[in-house]
Amino acid sequence: MLLFIIKRLLQTIPVIFGVTLVVFLIMQMVPGDTAQVLAGEGASQETIEDLREEYGLNDPLHVQYFDYMKGLLQGDMGQSLKNERPVIDEIMVRLPISIELAIYATIVTIIFGITAGIISAVRPYSASDMTVMVIALLGISFPSFWLGMILMFIFSVELQWLPVSGWDSVQHMVLPVLALGTAGAAIVARMTRSSMLEVVRQDYIRTAKAKGIKNYLIIYKHTLRNALIPVITVVGLQFGALLGGTVLIESVFAINGLGRLILESIRMRDLPMVQGGVLVASIIFVLVNLFVDILYKFFNRRIDIN
Repeated sequence: MLLFIIKRLLQTIPVIFGVTLVVFLIMQMVPGDTAQVLAGEGASQETIEDLREEYGLNDPLHVQYFDYMKGLLQGDMGQSLKNERPVIDEIMVRLPISIELAIYATIVTIIFGITAGIISAVRPYSASDMTVMVIALLGISFPSFWLGMILMFIFSVELQWLPVSGWDSVQHMVLPVLALGTAGAAIVARMTRSSMLEVVRQDYIRTAKAKGIKNYLIIYKHTLRNALIPVITVVGLQFGALLGGTVLIESVFAINGLGRLILESIRMRDLPMVQGGVLVASIIFVLVNLFVDILYKFFNRRIDIN
């Protein structure tokens, strides 16, 4: 297991390198002049040129990227072009909020998704199965930001039960968590149903039924345990998707998390901040995938993760 973890961590090095390169190149293609944005409207050409020189924006692209990677290897993500504060400090202030939002949304995804999948699989092609699958299809179809605005309109504007924006209390968390976790719950529900129906057809399930074992024991002890293996994969990938989805949800609900920070930095063409934010999110996603692989072995020791 230790050897596997070390190998996987080493494999993340080219992934992280690729992420920094892709983000750097994409930011170079974003319309607009970083120096012009920093200088503000009405700034003189001389001021703009001074800013380009100060931040190294006149250097060739490969030189800019090399300088960034050199600092990154020394543990320095650079300084924000917007407020000249260290990138890592800004990220560490915002990151806990985004992780908290993604974790809560993942919990919603697991609870509602697996429960709905079990309900569908226990009585396939019944009215309850059809109802759950229709709701799941709708959940996948609705974009999280659109669903967030609908929930905000209903529960905040019309009913006035919950606050419109922020992240200061449990009441503030309800709508963004539901908006972010709904699509993931729908995907997990469909995967749980499909996986459980496949396991139900196995010979050992028929044997358990023939022995007269109670139905609920067959479902929860034998069927669900083995059906969870592919579901774990989906949940792990969903956490990464949810962490990325915080960009829109945090903007809709005015939450000062990492996602909103990245979006604001893109508008300001703050390249060091964008690269730092995406890099941290990518590292978290890779570590989550590693954790998922370890869970594989826990749920089914016959799986060779090496």
